[in-house]
Amino acid sequence: MAQSAVSYKNKNYALSYEIIGLEKKEKILILHGWGANKELMMSAFSHHLKDFCQIYVDLPGFGKSSVEEVLHSEDYGLILEEFLKIKGWEIAYFMGHSFGGKICALLARKTPNAFLILLSSAGIILSKSFKVRFKITLFKFLKKLGFGSFYRFFASKDGANLSPLMYETFKRVVDEDFGEIFKSLKNQSLIFWGEQDKATPLKSGELISTLIEKNAFYPLRGDHFFFLQNAKFIADTIKKAKNAS
Repeated sequence: MAQSAVSYKNKNYALSYEIIGLEKKEKILILHGWGANKELMMSAFSHHLKDFCQIYVDLPGFGKSSVEEVLHSEDYGLILEEFLKIKGWEIAYFMGHSFGGKICALLARKTPNAFLILLSSAGIILSKSFKVRFKITLFKFLKKLGFGSFYRFFASKDGANLSPLMYETFKRVVDEDFGEIFKSLKNQSLIFWGEQDKATPLKSGELISTLIEKNAFYPLRGDHFFFLQNAKFIADTIKKAKNAS
């Protein structure tokens, strides 16, 4: 494990990362989803992507990386962009799961010759159920009465055990609509999705596939963490795309 200091908006972030196969020419940046860390992604892919220089990063506020203020997804993208600039690394493949998929989309948009690999990416806003809408309305009412500290009782599973700072970040990023960003991408893209995913339903992946101009879409058996059981297939598909390019 290594750490790198990144300055962003006059604040210093310590980013924890792991690099495997530095001698390999083509680099793949692999980002985890909300609430996870680089170790989860390494456990899935490190043995299957040996043709690449693999770079795994803990996003700010997760794993062993620090966070200094409430962030939007765009902030995460700019922090990672600065990190890559400091290291002097040119990324040929951006791969992200869930929230990490959004960050990879932001990074790939500025590198149109790079491949983008999305694993059940966040970024598509679907209508909320009545139960969820009721909880949001009730929480806002209680917050006005001074009971905002009870947010953990109203948060989703992704937001329940967060610090107040990260919970505020979660509230910002969870409702970001990335439809136009996906539509603007010119990258060759591979989209993999869990057929039984309830966090980011399959129809979200199908919609993203209609928005990104150049993509191949692969629904696979499994839930939101489907990639853990399909890592070899995903890696083999990436390598085929690499050899065909």
